[in-house]
Amino acid sequence: MLADAIATGLRREAMAVDVAYDGGGALERTSYIDYDVIVLDRDLPVVHGDEVCRRLVEQRTASRILMLTASGDVDDKVEGLGLGADDYLAKPFVFVELVARVRALGRRSAPALPPVLERAGIRLDPGKRLVERDGKEVVLTKKEFAVLEELMRAEGAVVSQEDLLDKAWDENIDPFTNVVRVTMMTLRKKLGEPQVIETVPGVGYKL
Repeated sequence: MLADAIATGLRREAMAVDVAYDGGGALERTSYIDYDVIVLDRDLPVVHGDEVCRRLVEQRTASRILMLTASGDVDDKVEGLGLGADDYLAKPFVFVELVARVRALGRRSAPALPPVLERAGIRLDPGKRLVERDGKEVVLTKKEFAVLEELMRAEGAVVSQEDLLDKAWDENIDPFTNVVRVTMMTLRKKLGEPQVIETVPGVGYKL
């Protein structure tokens, strides 16, 4: 129930989220999916969260690990961080703090970028969920916002449809869907003229 509640809340913050209910499932998913951030409950069944953390660190994962635990004791925090976790949050926690920590770790999982992204007259503030073009606010859906953020973070590089599906949607999305193309159409319309999102045939999109 907690895992589903966290996933729902993070998706409302325009994050793509997969859920594993035990340590075995977590290790399986992380073996073939590169996540920016892993929110890892320490008290997982099947394979304990501590062991999951150890294995991920041994595999030199690029994912940042936020460990959750029922104990806020200092010794437990030190132990958790000693296992290789990047951050530590005791339950119960305030959800907005979890979101802030996930965002902070997400920024550390990629090359450093300014907290507010600006490109081609567009200004995107992930913290405030605000987009402006030439000083005028642009109201976007969560998926449109997530897609635009990925394009801006690429800093002019091409982003494939597969990467956009990975970052803005979860694992249940059909890889053959046209949802990226449809979202791109509405995003271009909302951003207005001149068009700043370019389609690179057979490759992806760039801004």
